Amino acid sequence: MNRFYILISRVAVTLLFLWTLAGTGQALDSDALSRQAGELMAQGDLPGAVELLRQIPVPPKGADAGVFVASRMQMARIYVSLNEADKALAASREVLALFPDNSEARNAVAAIQKQQQSRWLSLLDDSRKFLPALLKGATMTLLLVLCTMLVSPLGGLLIALGRISTFRPLSAACWFVIWFFRGTPLLLQLFFIYYGLPAFGVTLPPLTAAVIGLGLNYSAYLGEIIRGAIQSIDQGQMEAAKAIGMTYGQAMRRVIIPQTYKRLMPPIGNEFIALIKDTALVSTIAMVELMRSADQLFNTYFNITALALAAAIYLLLTSIFTFIFEKIEYRAGIYEHR
Repeated sequence: MNRFYILISRVAVTLLFLWTLAGTGQALDSDALSRQAGELMAQGDLPGAVELLRQIPVPPKGADAGVFVASRMQMARIYVSLNEADKALAASREVLALFPDNSEARNAVAAIQKQQQSRWLSLLDDSRKFLPALLKGATMTLLLVLCTMLVSPLGGLLIALGRISTFRPLSAACWFVIWFFRGTPLLLQLFFIYYGLPAFGVTLPPLTAAVIGLGLNYSAYLGEIIRGAIQSIDQGQMEAAKAIGMTYGQAMRRVIIPQTYKRLMPPIGNEFIALIKDTALVSTIAMVELMRSADQLFNTYFNITALALAAAIYLLLTSIFTFIFEKIEYRAGIYEHR
């Protein structure tokens, strides 16, 4: 009886050893096939690489399936490059048959199925996915534009009046503001306000820093535009206003400045349209506006549709503002059209 048990034990150990050896040999064969397939891919022989990868067998239950999964996913990528979507789907589904939760295979199946859709359906799906984030960013862009439009015309008017003042220190100070903010990049100004001022003990939130930077920069540009418009009015207008008893301030407010409105509208309209695009620079100071939203979506999904939709929104905004300023320009010169 003891001899029988000893014989049975030896047979079991032998079988176990042979099974282990067979599994190891299979693993070695799979690794060798994978390496050879990689070499063929490096040589540009994609069909030959697929044939070798296909020879890697399905591993037995409980065995390491890493090489098998990698081979099937590599096959799927090769088939996609060869425009054989059905075979790429089949290779990915072989992985899902063993591992239903494999994220790489699931994403591959979803991407391949999406490629098989018509371009219009694919564009519609992308638009539904990207538009909420882009519209949220566009809202921040509009907020920046409106805040700057409230601040910069007033700042520009004050700078222009100071620039043409006969009080030399005030005129020199306004000249310096124009010289500095027109002579340095807006991006540098935003950097200094947001990142540089904390060194002097002044820390500003991103929105405040952006409005201050854009407001100062556009006030300088509008200051020169307004100064040019004011000085384009015939000097006799001022003399006539003073002849009937108006003060300098009354003459500017009631006679000179109202005549500049029509002349101001085209260049000011151009500045504010440029402002819509310049708001993209505030993404560098931790603000998420339209351009930053599009950039984040593109870097996440590697889908150019996000950038195309952002461009469409910018075009829509600039078109709306162009229409508004054309109407304002017409109204400002309505008496000249009669």
